[in-house]
Amino acid sequence: MNDTPEFSRPFDIRGITAEPVKLSANAEERRALAKRFDIVSVDRLEAEFLLEADGAVISAKGTLDADILQSCAVSGEDLPAAIHEAIDLRFVPGETLEVGQPETEVELDADELDEIGYDGTGIDLGEAAAQSLALAIDPFATGPEADAARERHGLADGGPKGALAQALAGLKKDME
Repeated sequence: MNDTPEFSRPFDIRGITAEPVKLSANAEERRALAKRFDIVSVDRLEAEFLLEADGAVISAKGTLDADILQSCAVSGEDLPAAIHEAIDLRFVPGETLEVGQPETEVELDADELDEIGYDGTGIDLGEAAAQSLALAIDPFATGPEADAARERHGLADGGPKGALAQALAGLKKDME
């Protein structure tokens, strides 16, 4: 079993400078990420990070640029998308992350939402970029053929016109 992420770019935090860290995924990494995210393809994935240390907390700000091809959520047709996202992450020592018990509700402050734990002196900027890409992909993206597909499948005008809709209408009538 291989635990290395598809787009791994380990970075030793002891080497932080004022220069940005630029990453670009190769063809094999992009194919693996497309499979992981269940999309047709990742045609380009680039990220740039400016890193800043505040003690053990590492701030990583920058941009993510990607060109992807995903399936329309309705028609299944190939749908290209260009992604340009701001990145604002904090890498914190893993032992400082609050771990709740199963079934326990945990409240997070806004600045805790984009925290990634790390151990030792290494962070993985590639995996951080991959996770940022995953969050930027619209799971409900629709293309120009979506309305025609809805019509073909009886989903136009607010809902299905099939057996389930008829059964629900019958139940409603029985209750009146």
